[in-house]
Amino acid sequence: MVDLFLGKVLVKNNKDRDELDTEREIVLRLQNRILMLFFGSGECEKCQEFAPTLKDFYKKLTDEFYVERSAQLVLLYISLDSSEEQQEKFLKELPKRCLFLAYEDAYRQELSVMFEVQDLPRVVVLRPDCSVLTADAVEEICKLGPDCYRNWQEGAELIDRNFMMNEEFEEGKMRSMTDPIRRVKYKVEDKKKKKKKKDGVSVEEEDEDGDEDGNYGGGGWG
Repeated sequence: MVDLFLGKVLVKNNKDRDELDTEREIVLRLQNRILMLFFGSGECEKCQEFAPTLKDFYKKLTDEFYVERSAQLVLLYISLDSSEEQQEKFLKELPKRCLFLAYEDAYRQELSVMFEVQDLPRVVVLRPDCSVLTADAVEEICKLGPDCYRNWQEGAELIDRNFMMNEEFEEGKMRSMTDPIRRVKYKVEDKKKKKKKKDGVSVEEEDEDGDEDGNYGGGGWG
């Protein structure tokens, strides 16, 4: 994915319009991340309707109010607006954390041709290696919301075990990311204990062995 934008200038959708214009900045921002290319236009009624949904989607995946750590996700707006004024106006409807290409950058049109964009809005999801993960994720985003990211994460084979929605930290749901592993592990161990008990080995003996070896209880995983 990084190669796709080396030598280009990516602009942050913030007040200062900070630019990422060096190879180091581009690499740090895009490497090992899933990239969403949002092709749209402020003149497109469907794009205007989709913008609030996209903004909420991206916010819930990258804002620390909703997640423990921001998802490995980048949103890049590829403007197909007919004027710079129209582009600037539409950018106000998009997340402040997203990036965009300047209106005068002809690469916008090249990307449109490269990904065969005909209808708007269109969200092309790319793996870190630049291969297409989803050709058009608009409907998926509207239907599944942030759950899309989990599917993309698996499809892109990203390892991000720290990503977790805050609601999963609520009491009584899951103590940690390894909780499901513990549950399965203990079920297997319980079966072993029962089997050994039938064979004349007491549960207490098994517990003592477990504590001594450090194999049970998952102390290092807590």
